[in-house]
Amino acid sequence: MGGYTYVAPATVADALTILSEHKNNGTRAQVLAGGTDLLVQMRSGDNAGRAIVDIKNIKESNNLVFGETETFIGAAISSAVLNESEKLKELFPGLLEAADLIGSTQIQGRATIAGNLCNASPAGDTIPALIANSGVCVISGPSGERQMAVEEFVTGVGTNALSSEEFVLGLRLPNPALRTSDAYLRFIPRTEMDIAVAGAGVSLSLSEDGTCIAARVAIGAVAPTALLVEDAAEAIVGSKLDEGALSKASEACSGAASPISDKRGTAEYRRKVVGVLCKRAAVIARDRALS
Repeated sequence: MGGYTYVAPATVADALTILSEHKNNGTRAQVLAGGTDLLVQMRSGDNAGRAIVDIKNIKESNNLVFGETETFIGAAISSAVLNESEKLKELFPGLLEAADLIGSTQIQGRATIAGNLCNASPAGDTIPALIANSGVCVISGPSGERQMAVEEFVTGVGTNALSSEEFVLGLRLPNPALRTSDAYLRFIPRTEMDIAVAGAGVSLSLSEDGTCIAARVAIGAVAPTALLVEDAAEAIVGSKLDEGALSKASEACSGAASPISDKRGTAEYRRKVVGVLCKRAAVIARDRALS
């Protein structure tokens, strides 16, 4: 194991300066939001020396802002804090369900949804939920801020679109319209604290008569990255989520999946399960939108 340094900048500018200095010096720096994934990496194969840049002291990364049209969730806010917000539960119940599935109560005291996203695991629970809710990453870098849709942010297994001089400051989510809600479901072999064999997030909007007028469907743990499944959304838009429409959406999710086979499940099994989860999550989202 190599040498480590730790720094906790108080401003965005200070954090960017530190990251740039390490890039220019050819040394490694890694951003810490919650640290729950980073510490696991350090104890496994990725234990080379680095500077750990803790962003929890940066004001903007701790902001939770409910605007008229969108909500901003700072990258350093722990899942435990988010789960205490009644407003977030009202706006994005599916996203909070996903956040609440990550680890134990103790882990959630540190873990963040932005960290879960940046870790870029194919089985990251919050990623499909963020995609379903049209989440956008707010990225700070030497040229200022840039924004990127969550479905474009994860580029592969354990990789994302950040340069070594950038970090995620937070996430923007458009506030749901009238009769709009979301849901997230996953399947795991054990009852607690396991990673998803398959996961599905659905957000949908309904007209006054219950017809679906907009939808987003995302799946996780069944491909190298979480996927936005547009064909699944198209299958339910214009319907009242009858069995025929739900079956088409299920088939679209199964068809979009490209899972592996391992000791936790075969590829065929994962394709089947992710379709079932899509149907069930869509029904939950519909019932919430109608309530």
